[in-house]
Amino acid sequence: MSWEWTPGTLDALSLFLQVRGLCDGPVSAERIGDGHSNLTYLVRDGTHRIVLRRPPPPPVPPGAHDMLREARLIAALDATDVPVPSVLATSDAGEVLDVPFYVMSLVEGPVVTTATPSPLETPQARRQIGESLVDTLADLHAVDWRAAGLGDLGKPEGFNRRHLNRMGLLVADEDGCPPPQFAAIHRWLDRHAPPESGHAIVHNDFRVGNVVVAPDEPGRVAAVLDWELATIGDPLFDVGYFLASVPEPGVAMTPTAEFGTAMCEDGYPSRRELADRYARRTGRDLSGLDWYTALALWKLAVLYEYGRRRAVRGVGDQYYADSGLVRSFLEAAHDTAGLEPPRFPAKEEIAETR
Repeated sequence: MSWEWTPGTLDALSLFLQVRGLCDGPVSAERIGDGHSNLTYLVRDGTHRIVLRRPPPPPVPPGAHDMLREARLIAALDATDVPVPSVLATSDAGEVLDVPFYVMSLVEGPVVTTATPSPLETPQARRQIGESLVDTLADLHAVDWRAAGLGDLGKPEGFNRRHLNRMGLLVADEDGCPPPQFAAIHRWLDRHAPPESGHAIVHNDFRVGNVVVAPDEPGRVAAVLDWELATIGDPLFDVGYFLASVPEPGVAMTPTAEFGTAMCEDGYPSRRELADRYARRTGRDLSGLDWYTALALWKLAVLYEYGRRRAVRGVGDQYYADSGLVRSFLEAAHDTAGLEPPRFPAKEEIAETR
């Protein structure tokens, strides 16, 4: 994902921020995070520190990486119980860069991935972080999205079926059929698709690596990040996705679980404990949760396969070029659905897939 700031773009950004009282002089911009989607930068002038989010360099799929939509959503959540950074300014394409972007406040604290940092590495603090994660998700799903001015953010009716159909098209052939290794899980999801359990704001990528944790005890979520995929839909999709991202002892890790291996440490709640806490907090029936978890894993397999095909063509992030990433998600989806392991084409066939 190649894009770098130039002296000219930094000067334009500095002027943009000075006019809005967000900096006092020349700025620097340093890439932060290791995400493979939108680009995030720490911007500073020696005194002030803020965060800038912009889309990846083109080509960008139609409708993806909508920065102004993301900024609007975060701003709407600022007055709720969901912890988010404050949106400080937005910019249309052509105003400073050739793409839209927004700047937000810097929330101090670590992002937990492979290890829980000091002084939060105690079993008690780890448990508090895990419980805060699921409580934050419950708070998000309790937000009155219409009152927050987000009534046009998505189409919640028919979310599950529509989500399944739309995502499947990303890897389907000309006749609309899924690749052979996707066929069995797609059939299972289609046959068992439930009506929506309710309508709520869903983050669509909620996991420990997408939150900032407060730097001191008690362990708690200080801010939820990466809202680019958020919409109005079935809240249980968020629950299934979140639980699928939590590594479990003795269970093969998907790439998403590998982003949060810290949750294997002593003290973090198990998937079952997290699900039970969510059910107590919200009163929702989680008896059909396996379908949502399998859907989340299948969706990740689809997105990674879509990314793999782009990488093979030389137009996407090379991180996705490894077909083993897709295999990992599909195997986990099959296991969750109680299906036999998926059958994969030979490596030569995978490499030739476009």
